[in-house]
Amino acid sequence: MSNQTSTPSGPATQGSPRIFKWAMGAAALGLLVMYQSVDDSPVTPPQTAAVAGAAAPAAPAAPGVTPTRPSHSAPAVPTLPRSKPTRLRIPQLFLDAPFMELGLNAAGSLDAPPADNHNLVGWYRGGASPGERGSAVVAGHVDTKTGPAVFLMLHLLAPGSTVDITRADGIVATFVVDSVQTFPKNSFPDAQVYADTSDAQLRLITCGGAYDKKLKDYTDNIVVFAHLQSSKEA
Repeated sequence: MSNQTSTPSGPATQGSPRIFKWAMGAAALGLLVMYQSVDDSPVTPPQTAAVAGAAAPAAPAAPGVTPTRPSHSAPAVPTLPRSKPTRLRIPQLFLDAPFMELGLNAAGSLDAPPADNHNLVGWYRGGASPGERGSAVVAGHVDTKTGPAVFLMLHLLAPGSTVDITRADGIVATFVVDSVQTFPKNSFPDAQVYADTSDAQLRLITCGGAYDKKLKDYTDNIVVFAHLQSSKEA
């Protein structure tokens, strides 16, 4: 993320509310599509006849898609049954935040956490739950209309960092970070980020890059790629 906390360039200093709009739909390969914008106008995601509204699971990644985990990584640990996430903790960032569920509105856009709540993350309930087989999607604001928010420091994570997610079934799923990548919003790699996986993976997503005052939006998305390392009783 290019903006620094000492000289914030985001909407918290522009006097306008920080409002996210994320479209979640099915792209040409049936993959999930998601992006963030401060525009209040509805955003209609790409659709296919087979998967309207992105309710169907994501398809496997197309040939040539960059893998999100190193080929030499250890065998995947057993996946967990489906259960809602209740709390996100990232020790390295001193982050401890509750979850809310994110769904799709009538226009097919993904609802976002409230723009005035600085310590809340959202889980896309139409996808995998954290620890379940597949890519669980967790999104949070980098800032709000009142100041810095929950994922402000997300870009500081590095391979080997851990992410703990407490679930409603009393299990704590621990994920280890594989990579942290920044993608321009106008060329977001949907297949790489949202492709189906044979193990339990996690995607943490927020805004990054420069703040475009004209568009009232950040230019990039920061995506943390992680995989399930272990699980235990809370």
